[in-house]
Amino acid sequence: MEKTKLVYECTKCGYQSPKWWGFCKECGTREPLVEKTITRAVIIARRMPSRPLAPEELSQVNLQSVDRFALPMNEFNRVLGGGIVPGSMVLIGGEPGIGKSTLLLQVSALVAKQQGNVIYISGEETANQIKLRARRLGIDGNKLYLLSETDIDVILSNVETLEPTLLVIDSIQTTHVSEDEGIPGSVTQVRQSAMKLMAWAKSSGVPVFISGHVTKEGAIAGPRLLEHIVDVVLYLEGEQFSAYRLLRCVKNRYGSTNEVGVFEMKEKGLLEVDNPSKVFLSQRQDNTIGSVIVPVIEGSRPLLVEIQALTNATSFGMPRRTANGVDFNRLLMIIAVLSRRLGLKLGGQDIMVNVTGGLKIDEPSADLGIALAIASSYKDMPVDAALIAVGEIGLSGELRMVPQLDRRVAEAARMGFTHCLAPKAGSKTSPVPKGMEIVTFSSLLEAVERGLGS
Repeated sequence: MEKTKLVYECTKCGYQSPKWWGFCKECGTREPLVEKTITRAVIIARRMPSRPLAPEELSQVNLQSVDRFALPMNEFNRVLGGGIVPGSMVLIGGEPGIGKSTLLLQVSALVAKQQGNVIYISGEETANQIKLRARRLGIDGNKLYLLSETDIDVILSNVETLEPTLLVIDSIQTTHVSEDEGIPGSVTQVRQSAMKLMAWAKSSGVPVFISGHVTKEGAIAGPRLLEHIVDVVLYLEGEQFSAYRLLRCVKNRYGSTNEVGVFEMKEKGLLEVDNPSKVFLSQRQDNTIGSVIVPVIEGSRPLLVEIQALTNATSFGMPRRTANGVDFNRLLMIIAVLSRRLGLKLGGQDIMVNVTGGLKIDEPSADLGIALAIASSYKDMPVDAALIAVGEIGLSGELRMVPQLDRRVAEAARMGFTHCLAPKAGSKTSPVPKGMEIVTFSSLLEAVERGLGS
């Protein structure tokens, strides 16, 4: 006779507790834990290892090389760390309509063309709907097999007969395990489906790509355990009305997490952007008031982006602050420093800051560029079109050093810029690119005066 055990489970992260709590102690959500009954057979299965193991001394472990196979898509290879690792499990998340299914279908076609059979499992679309998208993308579909199914056991039984080189699941929230309770997309079903797929991938050596929905906060929907199970977690980001997409890596067991791939959404799907700096600056006009070029580091590559600012006397009692592509709290800090340390009367001004191209800048090295753009709009004075600005601003109005300044300056010189405003601390770059002059300052006041030519 099976014995049962009563536990309380979080509907967000899957945390289980023997006692009831009004909130989850693991993820902090304020929703109460839900009562759940599990059998003794399930508990024993969780505790028993799949096969007997013996402790092994670290010095005696034989290091095996990881054989990757690269795709003719350099931006995707860059994010993965050089290519697809056999037996790995990759999770791609993103907002609805951002292009996850398009990217997965393109990758599936490339792998099928190079390596062999690929199975594309869709729980959201029929084979006819996928065929329509493939025709639009110019994919012939040779060696690419489609299956509209949500039961994991049925999926794996069909997969084993074809012996594929890649398995794609779109999406993990639509799959379910028949022997477990709950509807598809619930914490239990997502966790058990991911565990079965991971076990199959490791035993067969076939890589698995899965797509995942995101919540309104931008995190992947389902239990947080899902991101711990998989080997690689990628996020496809981009503004709703922008054609550019960033494929960002936040977890990678086989490579660096500091890589970003840049794509452009066109009629034929996601196309690689070989020179992002040139694309982001292609529509820039010279001597524009409130416009400054800032070199930022996205992953391991330097990019030149345009930061625009606009100030205007407010028509309301409370001035408005609008930040697109930059951190709002960081913008408020820079405005306070400009008002306090430089004497700019911004208290009665509406201030809007925008990063062109739909990019989002998180690093503080863009502080000087933001401040210079705001001062340029407030003073109605343009910034030199051949000038870039980089530096972190402190609360005392000082400029602080930024990492990898030499790479930022080299990218700017390659794009034809001749002057760089940078902090005096840590500004030694060797050698300085030909045609580039680095002008260093220790305070924000001096840098803004030089940038505005006053």
